[in-house]
Amino acid sequence: MIIDFHTHVFPPQVKQKRSQYIDRDPCFALLYDKKEAKIATAEELIDSMDHAGIDISVIVNLGWMTHDLCVETNDYILESIARHPKRLIGFCTVQPQSLDAAIAEIERCAQNGAKGIGEIRPDIQLLDLEDESIIVPFMEAIRQNRLILLTHASEPVGHDYSGKGIITPDVLYPFITHHSSDVTIVCAHWGGGLPFYTLMPEVKKALQNVYFDTAASPLLYQPRIYSLASELVGADRILFGSDYPLLPQNRLIQEINSAALTEEEKDLILSGNAKQLLKL
Repeated sequence: MIIDFHTHVFPPQVKQKRSQYIDRDPCFALLYDKKEAKIATAEELIDSMDHAGIDISVIVNLGWMTHDLCVETNDYILESIARHPKRLIGFCTVQPQSLDAAIAEIERCAQNGAKGIGEIRPDIQLLDLEDESIIVPFMEAIRQNRLILLTHASEPVGHDYSGKGIITPDVLYPFITHHSSDVTIVCAHWGGGLPFYTLMPEVKKALQNVYFDTAASPLLYQPRIYSLASELVGADRILFGSDYPLLPQNRLIQEINSAALTEEEKDLILSGNAKQLLKL
């Protein structure tokens, strides 16, 4: 079995009316204002999965600025997992600044089969991860509904790219230390390099309930990242994620299969860890 923990799909109307959504939302505009930025529907993802030999994909939303756009795209994710219950698992999104509406939306999505919240974009959504008046009830709603939180993360150094953002390890770490004991947190894109800091004993201890996905890895790191991160945080904390349609799903699979890992480590990354987290 292979499980892709990080893919993106959008309703057909978003693909057909891209320019209107670019005008309506800065997060969407940042990622999809260029024509070469691919947008996929759930059915196109299924076709990609069949081609790449992937059994299940987690479809994650993005950090929309308004509650209405969160609901509109969450509806599509919930409809998609209902249409393809054996192939797709849904993560919905909220705008935590609209706190009461966000909590109600978390409950609605959980009741309709969502397994997580994300991919949140605290920087673009203007969410201060240290604002306890919002973060505490937001995380409590996720905990009560037994959901996973997937957050964007980026590197504090290196090349710039559309959507890189400023959710770097120094921003993530205080949030994780305060809120990961009761909620499983997945940091996208290798956590912006956060695994490297686990050479510090106190950081390694703080990250015991944190996972890292490999989304967009070929655009960020050399293939050695797989063996190095496995040594630092353990292969049991790494989740295969492609960031489809940004990258073809089979590209990441080939990279993982070619990495200096044991077969057991590859199995954990490609499906074992996701099966446990998602309770499959």
